[in-house]
Amino acid sequence: MKIVQQEFGKRLREAMIAAGYEAKPAVLEREFNLKYMGKPMTLHGVRRWLRGETIPAQDKLVVLARWLKIEPQILRWGVTANAVREDKLAWEHAISYQERETFEAFLALTAAQKKTVREVIHALAESNSKENRSENPTP
Repeated sequence: MKIVQQEFGKRLREAMIAAGYEAKPAVLEREFNLKYMGKPMTLHGVRRWLRGETIPAQDKLVVLARWLKIEPQILRWGVTANAVREDKLAWEHAISYQERETFEAFLALTAAQKKTVREVIHALAESNSKENRSENPTP
């Protein structure tokens, strides 16, 4: 299991308890399906959310958040939208205008072109990592 999924499951259980519900699959299935207008979730599906095996799609996450009276970002990531914005602003201040222009150009590429650029970057990073290991061998 991935840590992100496990942490989501923990936040979901805590949010249910904080909202006055038992953190049980049957309770989650009943309450969620009463509020969700799409295809109903199965008991097995919601159990996987609670166990931290899967994370619901965004539309389902929004329904959960409204029901539990919690911000979707907190339920999904454990942070508020303001914290995400602050992290983004700190990151944006740390890069130069040339890097910003490069990122903007990257975002304008087609999906296939973006894939190629990512592969080149990963290959360069791997090459750089191998060079660093050969220059600084561990004892």
